[in-house]
Amino acid sequence: MANAIEVKVPDIGDFKNIPVIEVLVKPGDAVKAEDPLVTLESDKATMEVPSPAAGVVRDIKLKVGDKVSEGMLVLMLEPAGEAPAKAVAPTPAAASAAPPPPKAAPQPVATKPAPAPVPVPPVSAAVDESSFGKAHASPSVRRFARELGVDLGRVSGSGPKGRVLVEDVQAHVKGELSRPRGEAGTGGGLGFNLPPLQPVDFAKFGAVTEQPLSRIKKLSGGFLHRNWVSIPHVTQQDEADITELEAFRKAQADEAKKNGIKFTMLGFLMKASVVALKQFPQFNASLSPDGEKLILKNYFHIGVAVDTPNGLVVPVIRDVDKKGLLEIARELGDVSERMRVGKIAPTDLQGGCFSISSLGGIGGTFFTPIINAPEVAILGVGKAVMKPVWNGREFAPRLMLPLSLSYDHRVIDGALGARFSSFLATVLSDIRRLAL
Repeated sequence: MANAIEVKVPDIGDFKNIPVIEVLVKPGDAVKAEDPLVTLESDKATMEVPSPAAGVVRDIKLKVGDKVSEGMLVLMLEPAGEAPAKAVAPTPAAASAAPPPPKAAPQPVATKPAPAPVPVPPVSAAVDESSFGKAHASPSVRRFARELGVDLGRVSGSGPKGRVLVEDVQAHVKGELSRPRGEAGTGGGLGFNLPPLQPVDFAKFGAVTEQPLSRIKKLSGGFLHRNWVSIPHVTQQDEADITELEAFRKAQADEAKKNGIKFTMLGFLMKASVVALKQFPQFNASLSPDGEKLILKNYFHIGVAVDTPNGLVVPVIRDVDKKGLLEIARELGDVSERMRVGKIAPTDLQGGCFSISSLGGIGGTFFTPIINAPEVAILGVGKAVMKPVWNGREFAPRLMLPLSLSYDHRVIDGALGARFSSFLATVLSDIRRLAL
């Protein structure tokens, strides 16, 4: 194996300690280039590590349950066409049937959402070092708890012999969020003196069935709660006349379909949003963690909410300003399909500037979308409806699209929000503006 290839974990963005949930090969297996070797699971998606070349698997360095980061060795691969110098026995770590050692208990995964570098506020005013040190937990769980400001001595462990797991720390944080405390959110100094929600035995009133939440919903729930209570939301509602735009879309849809492209309204919404973001750069920005500066972005990456069987996730389409409508439509189809089957890289969820949540394919009119921090605005889109609109002489039928723009009131005031919404509606009403 003199020329054996070291296969390592590729770039997985800012995530670390990603768990291995599947080892898809075993020593002696012949693989082709791009064949999946192992499967990793981040907060909201899974990704496969592909083989860089054709060859024979010789020495697997990982097993199910291990935590990996970028650059860690996955396995040794003997390139195709080379005969091994001698038989290579798999190491204990490579034996697919070997049970994981006790220390391979679940470790913390990255708990920040793909686009959010803002740290989660501590749930404890101070950590009691004496009780923290006595807690039964692994070093990585201790580190995770310190990052959140959680006193492990106050956390009940559900692992073997009362061992505290990452899920226990997360459950503790969620419990603390429902209790009154001095500070909440990232704004600082904002208190909520609310009584705790009392448990209810619903079975006393009739038959009930318990259904566990999906992993995506459990993880995203905390972030949505944080964004809602820590960001002062204002939602501006407007309507856009898309009569001509929809006629143009339909005229091009059949031709696009021949090339395997689904030509939807979403691509137009993304391009129109970029035009508006260029006109109002405060919307293409993020507030610094200390709240003292506004970080203006010179790129235009748009997040798109995708409804998957396990919950809502937001992949990011990059450099929308540099792409045509057909290219955006093709990329949307590809990323949506990969997202729905859970096969997408964590980096595809990062770096968004502005998000769009479209419910037009389902129904409804206006709603209040929750801002995807650290972004400062999000556009909600309802179902277009034909309405009689006064044109100065008579009422004429026009296709009107409901728009719900939520924005961070610390960064954007009401007047600016109304101007952005009105400008966006104007762009959608005249597709020629997309070329400006």
